[in-house]
Amino acid sequence: MMEADQLSRRGQSEAAVSRWKQVLDIESDYPPALNFIGVYSMARGDFAVAREYLLRAVAAAPKFAMAHANLSRLHGAQGDTDAALASINQAIAADPAAWGAHMERARLLEVKGQPREAAASWGRALAYMPESAAQSAQLQQLVAQARKAVSENQEALREFLQDRMHGLMGKGSRPELERFENCLDIVTGRREFVTARPLMLPYPRLPAIPFFDTSTFDWVPGVEAAFPDILRELESLLQQPDLFVPYVQTQAGTPTGQFDALDRNLDWGALFLWKNGARISSNADLCPRTEAAISQTPQNVIPNRAPVVFFSALKPGTHIPPHNGATNTRLTVHLPLIVPPDCGLRVGGETHTWQPGKVVVFDDTITHEAWNYSDRLRVVLIFDVWHPMLTPLERQLVAHTVESIMNFYGENADLGEL
Repeated sequence: MMEADQLSRRGQSEAAVSRWKQVLDIESDYPPALNFIGVYSMARGDFAVAREYLLRAVAAAPKFAMAHANLSRLHGAQGDTDAALASINQAIAADPAAWGAHMERARLLEVKGQPREAAASWGRALAYMPESAAQSAQLQQLVAQARKAVSENQEALREFLQDRMHGLMGKGSRPELERFENCLDIVTGRREFVTARPLMLPYPRLPAIPFFDTSTFDWVPGVEAAFPDILRELESLLQQPDLFVPYVQTQAGTPTGQFDALDRNLDWGALFLWKNGARISSNADLCPRTEAAISQTPQNVIPNRAPVVFFSALKPGTHIPPHNGATNTRLTVHLPLIVPPDCGLRVGGETHTWQPGKVVVFDDTITHEAWNYSDRLRVVLIFDVWHPMLTPLERQLVAHTVESIMNFYGENADLGEL
């Protein structure tokens, strides 16, 4: 195997094929051997042999991204764009950060006449591409093509969004609309966001405040007064642990990154009363006092996206790594319910220790993390409210923008928690 690999690296293809075939005599489904012979046969124009070997390679190693990518190339060379796209999708599923596979997917989507999806793939390719590759002379034409596609898509998105403001752009004063126009500039690539780090919808000129003074919110006393009732409802729910689901459930093909240890793991569990704007009646019906308290707050209301309300349960020894939220047009609210010692929440450079029954309001687009280093369960009730500096008009504009972004990219697009 070592000799075959060395010959492959030196570009001595014929000698390498001979050695790889000897390897296959010993281990008939050795993926690197099957992949190399498949690529060699494809280069020689022997597509039937190439297909046989590459299919054997992906069957033997379904997570072998390079073999899927080479099979995609073979399908493309034979004019089967759909099959090529299916194979490159498998390559990305196996290695979500493979920028070359994202570029190939973008090219195939353009061939199929799907420029919006192609632009999203071009964007991911640029995001994952290391700086050394982006600066290399041989890739400049491809990088320029990717940037052009992303830029054109952002302009198309801008027009799409502007046409769906329901006439609101003509109703406000210039100062009232200025922040929203800057928001559109940011969403569509015309302007950089220079404060905090919202992942999906940055809104300019909102101060990056880690923890807000809850005395400035007139709804906080009502929520805190309901604490005993909400705690009793939670205690009943905890008798039915099957109601909780893993909070982190990364879509297939998306890198889990720092959340890998929590992905589909009940160490960070959630019991949703509302999710993506839909009431989870089987859960919410068990919590009438909780719903009544939250109904008095200025919640986000966006079709198919908000409100989101859930009990967040952190098991002993669990750490939620530093991360940033999707948009600073909302604030995150915690009502701590069960808080053992050695639990905390850090937002930016400030650390907060939850106190049962005392509301916490923070900007989750500032890097934040949480932990439970105790030997008992920690539970807080979490929901979002509009940022208090947004005017009623701006709230409507943001809601239309989020809804339109979802329509633009399609219902299955990975848009995080926008």
